Amino acid sequence: MKPIRISLLLALLIFAATALGEGSKGSAAAGAAQAQQLPPTIASSVDREISAIEKEIVEAAQTMPQDQFDFSPEGLKIPGSEYKGVRTFALQVKHVAASNYALWSPLTGDKFPENYLGGNGPEDLKTKAEIVGFLQSSFALGHRAAATLTTENMLRNPEHSKLSRLHLATFAVAHAFDHYGQMVEYLRLNGIVPPASRPKPD
Repeated sequence: MKPIRISLLLALLIFAATALGEGSKGSAAAGAAQAQQLPPTIASSVDREISAIEKEIVEAAQTMPQDQFDFSPEGLKIPGSEYKGVRTFALQVKHVAASNYALWSPLTGDKFPENYLGGNGPEDLKTKAEIVGFLQSSFALGHRAAATLTTENMLRNPEHSKLSRLHLATFAVAHAFDHYGQMVEYLRLNGIVPPASRPKPD
């Protein structure tokens, strides 16, 4: 009987050691996964918001056909409407991009180009490709601006600004969402469903 008991005891010890080893491997893998998922920071949180509006507004700009980029609801002459003097679709996009530069450049230290003044960006940008490129470059600046934010500096004013770094970073997002809403209306008035409103494929 003793040899049988010893064999059983050895089998149990081997099983326990194997289970413990597998558990350690699992714990190590879980630890590695947790290490890769770093806790959110102020920089990553703001960057996520910038990415959200960037996707929607860039896709909306890319969706409007080139021949409708100068569309304005003023041309529809809707009775009782007050669209006189509103921006064209192209100017909506350029305005967002120029404003992004104005709000985010103090955070990165980039010099704000003089031809971006006035709210509508450079006058020499005429084609859809040029204007969308201007928009995309402004969001690239936004990501760099977000990366500068820390819990230590977010409430400090950058040089030549009366507003905090966090306010400038987040107001640019709010401002872009405001104009995205207007761009959506321009698309709808042209019979175009904005990409963000289209049914998602199964």
